[in-house]
Amino acid sequence: MDESKFKDPKNYYNRELSWIDFNYRVLTESQDKRIPLLDRLKFLAITASNLDEFFMVRVASLKDMVNASYTKPDLAGMTPQMQLDAISVKTHTLTKDQYDTYNKALIPALKEEKIRVIDKYEDLSEAQASYVDDFFDNEVFPVLTPLAVDSSRPFPLIRNKSLNICALLKTKKTDADKISNFHELYMSKRTETEPDSKYDFATVQVPSGLSRIIEIPSEDGFERTYILLEQVIERNLGKLFVSNDVICAFPYRVMRNADLSIEEEEAADLLMEIEKQLKKRQWGEAIKLEVEKDIDKELLKIITDEFNIKEQDIFYIDGPLDLTFLFRLSGIDGFDDLKSKPYTPQPPKYLDMDDSLFHQIRMHDILLHHPYETFDPVVDFVRRAATDDKVLAIKQTLYRVSSNSPIIASLAEAAQNGKQVTVLVELKARFDEENNIIWARKLEQAGCHVLYGLVGLKTHSKITLVVRREDDGIRRYVHLATGNYNDKTAKQYTDIGLLTCNKLIGEDATAVFNMLSGYSEPAKWNKLTIAPIWLRDKFVSLIRREAEFAKAGKDAFITAKMNSLCDPGIISELYKASAAGVKIKLLVRGICCLKVGIPGISENIRVRSIVGTFLEHSRIYYFHNNGNEEIYLASADWMPRNLDRRVEILFPIEDETLKEEVKGIIKLEFEDNCKAHVMQPDGTYKKLYPEEGKKAVDSQMIFCKRACEANKTPSTLSEYPRRFEPLEHIDTQ
Repeated sequence: MDESKFKDPKNYYNRELSWIDFNYRVLTESQDKRIPLLDRLKFLAITASNLDEFFMVRVASLKDMVNASYTKPDLAGMTPQMQLDAISVKTHTLTKDQYDTYNKALIPALKEEKIRVIDKYEDLSEAQASYVDDFFDNEVFPVLTPLAVDSSRPFPLIRNKSLNICALLKTKKTDADKISNFHELYMSKRTETEPDSKYDFATVQVPSGLSRIIEIPSEDGFERTYILLEQVIERNLGKLFVSNDVICAFPYRVMRNADLSIEEEEAADLLMEIEKQLKKRQWGEAIKLEVEKDIDKELLKIITDEFNIKEQDIFYIDGPLDLTFLFRLSGIDGFDDLKSKPYTPQPPKYLDMDDSLFHQIRMHDILLHHPYETFDPVVDFVRRAATDDKVLAIKQTLYRVSSNSPIIASLAEAAQNGKQVTVLVELKARFDEENNIIWARKLEQAGCHVLYGLVGLKTHSKITLVVRREDDGIRRYVHLATGNYNDKTAKQYTDIGLLTCNKLIGEDATAVFNMLSGYSEPAKWNKLTIAPIWLRDKFVSLIRREAEFAKAGKDAFITAKMNSLCDPGIISELYKASAAGVKIKLLVRGICCLKVGIPGISENIRVRSIVGTFLEHSRIYYFHNNGNEEIYLASADWMPRNLDRRVEILFPIEDETLKEEVKGIIKLEFEDNCKAHVMQPDGTYKKLYPEEGKKAVDSQMIFCKRACEANKTPSTLSEYPRRFEPLEHIDTQ
């Protein structure tokens, strides 16, 4: 067999363009009229937040490659410059579609619900204008710092992602006695050095400490009326430059390279090195400029020259810059019928919350399905261990935690209670570095032994080990999960966790922490498989085994769920398995570089993505194994970084009841016809809608309903009636 076709670049999608396609799927949710209106605002805000991070990290990385003359093509055969060119075209189109959704769909829909967002401050009535001006004088003016730019005052450093207003000014023609002595002296000195200056340039940062959404008195039958902070400032800009006329003013926003570059082997203190790099994140190279579409050309030239921005990196915005303000607008009080009521996570069905947690783990493995089931047992696991006299040691990895983490508090308490506490805090968790530095220092102060991970690797695994002395000897209790130890995001992300005291898993857990804290490597692993050394080979062997069954004429199936799929080695193996006859079903939320429907290569592969109320975050890997089914959960996606550059853990689900539970989760998600998007052979995604006469299946809402039914609590799903009725196709374009 000619295996070169399985690695041919034309059979792969570029990962960056695939990510943009994912953001389009999120945008589709903001256009779906079945979804409550204020929820739709939130989805649009998510697309804006996603796009910001994409530029700060992915686009920035590609620009670094181009600047370094790196020309090696990616798995799809695209050089860094080719990728940047394609990204520019696609993100400009995406931005236009975002603002078309905002201007043509969401704003009119808000008006129908008697909610008004002022388009321009000129639209204010006389009474509203008076209110806005008073608000500026009392609340905004004292916070602002106007910054003029000339030969004696250089262009100020503009912070990453900050919203600013730039203006052209002209000195007022007035009597000399009305000009302050300071201004007269300054202008006389300035004209000596700049005699030909026609206009002055100035910039003002919109304060991030003030709410960007300002409610003002409503008129004309509206129940709520809002204006944006930058419009309030623009209207009153003359009060900041009393000796000048404001010729024009426009908002702008710059995005900078925020991808940290850390030479770990040369860093004497990793914590201090990361702190130093974090400060640079605010002032990295400018990679994207957002301006209002009608910005004055002279103003635009001044700021583009200053930031050294190319035309393809300028985004002309038809509406308010930075749509993340919609997060706040989506949460306004009242209008409960325009938003989904929050779901309350239920007690896990495999756990009695009133019984001893350690006793129940001894009796049987416990599966936790978040956010449908509460994260409290995980918090309680650490909390009880901290105060249990029989517990000798607690060891845990932390990648992302909340700003007021109860788990951190329990670990600190455990150390103060004399227990051996070892915590690996991953300082390199992107955009959580500062938060993790704070926690690392607090844990050290409490007496915990804090590790910062391995040089050159991120520790992304989610594992907690509790060592307890019991009547029959030492017993190890272990929690493993697909998600982070973050009690806040556990209410928003779908993840699966396992509580077990399986002896072999306990031994492996001990080996994991010994490997992280020193140079100890076990002779063999019992149940766990660890990246970056062993995990890739494990996945390859599992895929190839299914291919061998298919070649032998036996049933062969692979079902996998993950956040992203872009590893060329794994995709090549999936292609080979598909060509051999293995039926492969993939749930990939975000990036997917695999193509479906290629004759002789991927005809047996199906790919779908679910974008719903909760962020799909769990990683599940199912292999039929000739009827001896094997099911694994993992912290890892099928990405090079997860398999080669991170510490990850793959762990098996062996209890037959729990295996059926996990199989049921995947089965339902493949029946979803409300939130699922199916990849087409041309690379596009088609959103599914319930066919006429067939039941609507929203997998996330059904999981909520089942969790309520298992606990005999009143179902909250009456809040989502539209999600469970047959729906007509809705044109979301």
